[in-house]
Amino acid sequence: MRTFDTQIRVRFGHVDPAGIAYYPRIFEYVHAVTEELWELHVGVRYDHLLQVEKIGFPLVHSEVDFRVPLVFGDRPIVRVSAFHLGRSSLGLHFRFEKEGKLAVDARMTTVCSDIGTLKSRPIPEAWRAKLALLMEPAAGTQGPAESAR
Repeated sequence: MRTFDTQIRVRFGHVDPAGIAYYPRIFEYVHAVTEELWELHVGVRYDHLLQVEKIGFPLVHSEVDFRVPLVFGDRPIVRVSAFHLGRSSLGLHFRFEKEGKLAVDARMTTVCSDIGTLKSRPIPEAWRAKLALLMEPAAGTQGPAESAR
């Protein structure tokens, strides 16, 4: 399965009094990685998408499993794949790996929307083709491991 891979850094201001990344920060990490995915994999900067194209991908559903705490100084690799690519909906799977272990497993579903009307619209074909490269194999199938970066 092909993934878009990037690395984040857990900074001092990202941790709570217990010394672990404060859970809302995970959503900020996911969004930052999403912006990188659009720019580096899809080929359009996220600010251009919103401000010029007038297209957004608001979050409509999320699931996050916290398995291993992220702490100040950690630099997990985030691997992104797509678990769903519908007419207007997009499901992205974010796996945060720390020292070879799955630390955070997050699934986010967004809907391609017109910024002005907030109505769903089809995902443009050029973007769909790039996102399709990240599709997870159907249940019960295995594909070769490869990376988009």
